Amino acid sequence: MKYHKLLMAVGIIVILYSCQKENSNTTTGGGATTTPAQTLPNVAYGTDAQQKMDVYLPAGRTVTATKVMVMIHGGSWTTGDKIDLNAFVDTMKRRLPGYAIFNINYRLSAGTTNVFPAQENDVKAALQFIFSKSAEYLISDKYVLIGASAGAHLAMLQGYKYTVPVKPKAIVSFFGPSDLTDMYNNPVGGQTILSAVLAQAIGATPTGNPTLYTNSSPVTFIAAGAPPTILLHGSADPLVNPSQSVAVKNKLTAAAVINQYILYNGKGHGDWDNATYGNAFNNVQVFLESNVQ
Repeated sequence: MKYHKLLMAVGIIVILYSCQKENSNTTTGGGATTTPAQTLPNVAYGTDAQQKMDVYLPAGRTVTATKVMVMIHGGSWTTGDKIDLNAFVDTMKRRLPGYAIFNINYRLSAGTTNVFPAQENDVKAALQFIFSKSAEYLISDKYVLIGASAGAHLAMLQGYKYTVPVKPKAIVSFFGPSDLTDMYNNPVGGQTILSAVLAQAIGATPTGNPTLYTNSSPVTFIAAGAPPTILLHGSADPLVNPSQSVAVKNKLTAAAVINQYILYNGKGHGDWDNATYGNAFNNVQVFLESNVQ
């Protein structure tokens, strides 16, 4: 599965919409200095070399008002890096400059090492670390989780399954898997290689460990009170069937949870053009502004 290369392409496309600004310090109209912006690369949230995050703290932040955005990269749970979402970071810093952004890495599944639920546990640990730093970073408990592909799966899984250390106010899923059993049994286009890659990452097949597949599927945990969610998917996605997003939409709607599903006709898995990404981020911005208060 070519998640890594496709998400690298995202960086080239979305950067056209970005104009990152780094402020060493900010002043109010009366000349008083407020808390300066900070960028903290490769902050460790665990002992493994892959358990690191890049932290972007806005100027003038406070523990009551500064919202938090946690970004999670894709790569079929076996490849990828936080750098793949750097353009997402730049775009969201421009569009929603008051957010503190945390772009995380997590342990990658490799053979018999770091199989599921290592990635799920890492996302939870990363959020626990961020939450523990609330007073130091001057951030609130208003969290948004945004992920692409496998990262969207992890964002949804965290957001629907857990309310500790914090219940997210919203979730953004770019073409994320949601039902791993269905994904294994019904791969796009009947490509059995997709099923094999999934089983390798999880460390088992649905027959071998059905409970793990159920417990690792975001749709399992959707219920009333789940975070509002926006889902973005391409109709021609060759890796993650749009039905994976539709399943989330249907369960959220049945549970009376605010949601928005946007299907981009003819678009694939992350290799979208400028106009498509521009529209996607326009919708994400409006959704977050409406639902994260």
